[in-house]
Order: sequence, then C-alpha cells, then structure tokens
Amino acid sequence: MNYLYNRKQLYNLLVPLMIEQLLIVLVGMADVLMVATLGEAAVSGVSLVDSINNLILQVLFAIAAGGTVVCAQFIGGKDERNASKVGGQLFFLTGISMLLITIILLIGNHSILSLIFGQVEASVMDNAMLYMACTAISFPFLGIYHSSAAVFRAMGNTRTSMLMSLLMNVINIAGNAFCIFVLKMGVLGVGIPTVIARAIGALAILFLLQKKENALRVKSFSDLLPDLAILKKILSIGIPNSLESGIFNLGKLMLQSLVSTLGTASIAAFAVASNLVTYLYLPGNALGAGMLTIVGQCYGAGEYQQAKYYAKKLIKINYVMLAVLSSILIIGRSFFVSCYQLTGLSATLAQGLVLSHAIAMIIWPLAFQTPYYFRAIGRATFTMIIAVFTMWVFRVGLAYVFIKLFHMNVLSVWYAMYVDWIFRAVIYVIAFRRQPDTIKI
Repeated sequence: MNYLYNRKQLYNLLVPLMIEQLLIVLVGMADVLMVATLGEAAVSGVSLVDSINNLILQVLFAIAAGGTVVCAQFIGGKDERNASKVGGQLFFLTGISMLLITIILLIGNHSILSLIFGQVEASVMDNAMLYMACTAISFPFLGIYHSSAAVFRAMGNTRTSMLMSLLMNVINIAGNAFCIFVLKMGVLGVGIPTVIARAIGALAILFLLQKKENALRVKSFSDLLPDLAILKKILSIGIPNSLESGIFNLGKLMLQSLVSTLGTASIAAFAVASNLVTYLYLPGNALGAGMLTIVGQCYGAGEYQQAKYYAKKLIKINYVMLAVLSSILIIGRSFFVSCYQLTGLSATLAQGLVLSHAIAMIIWPLAFQTPYYFRAIGRATFTMIIAVFTMWVFRVGLAYVFIKLFHMNVLSVWYAMYVDWIFRAVIYVIAFRRQPDTIKI
C-alpha cells in the first residue's frame, strides 16, 4: 500500500499541534495569575465574561474544524480550486458571524451581562463591561486567524499556526504584564493587549497564507462571495460540532452546580483535580486536530482503508503518551495536590479524584478521539447525537442519582462520567468497525 503519510510527515504535522495545545494551557494559567493581582472584582468580572466568550469560541472552533475537514477532502481529491474556495468561504462565514457577534456584544453590553448573571456588585459589573468590550472587538480578528489556520492545517502545515499562536501569546502576556504592572490600567490592561495580539496574529497569518507559493489561498474576490454548496459542506460539520460543544459545556455547568451543593471541601477538591487532569487531554486534543487533516485527505483521495489505518495509529500514539502522563500523575498526585495548598478532607478527595481519573483515561481515546475520525469523513451529526445522549443520560443523569438519591461524595460525579465514556467508546468502536473500507457513505 502506498501510504499518504510517512513517519516524518506525521511528526511534522502532529508535534506543532501538541506544542500549540500546551501553549494555550500555559498562557491561560499565566493570564489567571496576572488578573488575580487586580483583586476579586476584576477576577470576577473577567471570569463572567470568559464564560460567555468560551461559548462563542466553541462555535468559531467548530466552524474552523468544518473548514479544515472540507478543505482536506478537496486536497485529497486533487481539487485545488475548490480547496482554495473553502478558505474564502471560511473568511466569509467567520467574518459575518464574528462581526455580528461583536456588534451585539458592544450594543447590548450591560443588558447581556445582567440577563445572564443577574444583579452583581457594581465594581464587578464595571470590570465585566470593560473586558467584554475589548474581547468583542477582537472577535473579527480571531475569525480571520482561525480561518487561515484551518487552511494551513488542511494542507498539513501546522507549524505556521503554532508559530502564530506563539506570537500572539507572547504579545498577550507581555502586554498584560506591561499594562497591569507598569501602566496600572486594571482590567483594560488585560483586554487591550488581547485585541492587539489577536489583530497582529490575524494579519500576520493572513499575510503568510496569501503568499504566492501557497497553492491554497484566496485567489480572487469571487472566492469570498457565498458559495452555497461549499457553505453547506462546512456547516454540515460545523453546526453539529457547535451544538455538541454547547450542550457539553452546559452539562459541565450543571455538574459544577451539583458539586457546589457538597460543601467547600468538595468544591475545592473538584476544582484542583479538574485543573490537574487537564494535561492528560492535551495529546488527545492535538492528535484529534491532526486526524481531521489526515483522515480528511485520505477520505477525499478515496483511500478509505488508509483513513481507518491512520485513525488507529493516532489512537495508539495517544495511548503511549497517556501511559507516561497518567503514570506521572498517579505517582506524584500527593505532591501535585499539595502545590494548591489543600489540606485535610479537600486534599484527600482531590487525590482520589486524580487517581481515578488517571486510571480511567484508558477509556478516553476510544470515546473522544474516535469521533474525530467520523467528523473527518462527514459524519458529525452521528457524533453529536451520541454525545448529547450520553452526556445527559449518563454524565448528568447518573451524577444526580448518585448524589441526590444515594448521597455519595464528589467522586461519584466522575464515576458517572466514566459510565458516559464507556458507552461512547462501545458505540464508536462498533461504528468504526462497521465503517466500510472500500465505499464512501
């Protein structure tokens, strides 16, 4: 068999994605630490706005992922003209949607915050309004960035988006430090550098995409005009992904609310454990993003057997990486938890949560990496249906049964989550095995 990707090509594609994922987590931690120096009102205001921003970003990520898949399929089918048009359609789609969101957030600033969060302290509301205005202005730039990054990734070039992400994050962190600690700008010292960083990142990656040596770029103004056939392809993946992400985050908010009824020790333990296990997801998220490109190109080329081969290969790579990361977390869980200065019951619960989660990660790749394969071949609606069903029946439903009916402790929230994982894994593995190797559905 003449494989589409050799070992070096896989390495060049996947490593930048992993570095980019790590950058996102580390920069997020740095931002939180700097905002914390501004006081509780600033932290609360930024936190409220970020909960709204995260939902908007999930929609943007989902649309960009749809563009990556469609573009990769055209590339695999040697259809460079339509592959280029996908980029133009992404700019149109994200540009219109992000500009509309910006206008809504700027005009309805106070009303939106009051509607969602009710009456909050005046100082918290003032900080939230300032931060929302800044982040709202940055969304069109973020749309340009992710549209460009999606095309680069579809071409198999993940290094460029990694470098641009590094550029934006360095500008953001340096700007935050300067504006907060030197200029004493308060929350504006967090918001303004965000706008500047995203604007520079967007213009830089757009400039790189439009260089003549790139086979895929927006070659004429007509590429930016609506093409219903291509928009339909992008949205057929983007809309189910958006719904899946939105419902998933809503479920997580409900579980957070449930945990809050268990007392301070449980809340603290759950927060710390959730933060620590985030690092276990990094390889899977990066490999999943790579799978969209690899499987999408294989499928577009009619190499359906190779699509399954690479999907299995990436899942195996994740298992190897998880074996190392989970072992480190299990062995060092006492030390890692102590870094958060938890004591007594909180520390005991946090260690129990970390231990159970690290062990349960043996299920995670089959439950959460396999869906990337189905999205890459255009079956995003299937993954959305399974995800919504398992989220509400098992993860949320069982958690409420365990705690409200059987009065179990905070660990039962994750026990319910593991049941969710097992069900997803079984369904996806069966569907994967039944997916034809030789014909396109």
